[in-house]
Amino acid sequence: MNPVALKALLALPALLAPTFMVSSWLRGAEARLQASDPAAAEGEVAIASVAEDAYCTPRLKSIVRRVAGACGLLGDSGRGCQPMQAKQVAQLTDDEFNALFRPLAQRAHIVQFDADQTDLDTAARGVVEAAWADQRGASFFFVVARASPDGKTAHNEELSAGRARSVLDHLIARFKDPGIEKQVGLLWLGEDFAQLGEDFCGWDRSRKGEPCTVKEINRSAFVAWIDCAI
Repeated sequence: MNPVALKALLALPALLAPTFMVSSWLRGAEARLQASDPAAAEGEVAIASVAEDAYCTPRLKSIVRRVAGACGLLGDSGRGCQPMQAKQVAQLTDDEFNALFRPLAQRAHIVQFDADQTDLDTAARGVVEAAWADQRGASFFFVVARASPDGKTAHNEELSAGRARSVLDHLIARFKDPGIEKQVGLLWLGEDFAQLGEDFCGWDRSRKGEPCTVKEINRSAFVAWIDCAI
């Protein structure tokens, strides 16, 4: 090796040292800046949480997956779930089932019906259409219908099934989209499973301003898009 090349080789560490020092100093300064700026850390957390809505817990996603399959949203397994099927599919107590959907309070709507009726009134049709328009890229539209505990259990099951079907029939008639049935999952609970408490009267419902008791809030269909990726 000639003298010039030897000198250059010996000088290389001295030339690289400042580069490494500057890089290390910059990394350290950035770390210190983040440590001294709580807003920066909060920003990182916020960005990380945007990936999926906060209510999409693993448990809810599991329930959505099971219900979607059993109620006809995945494959050709049929249209809708009856109360006993709902209990088996959800594998939850009444309170646990309702608790899963409480984080949807700002997204869901409750369509109310008259006693012993399945027809949508004008306000109910408006709420169904508003709920459907609020898709935001979601794939599954849930309709969870109930009945108040008046009359015979079998009749109340039929009532809740008719209420769920009324929501789907209105969507089909209103929007003329042949693909709607593949997006809508019907779940009718009758009076047997997951009755709503009066606290749900404060949710967005078709009869705002009217009296709301346990009986009235359960003469209903809960409707909402579910954004969870299942």
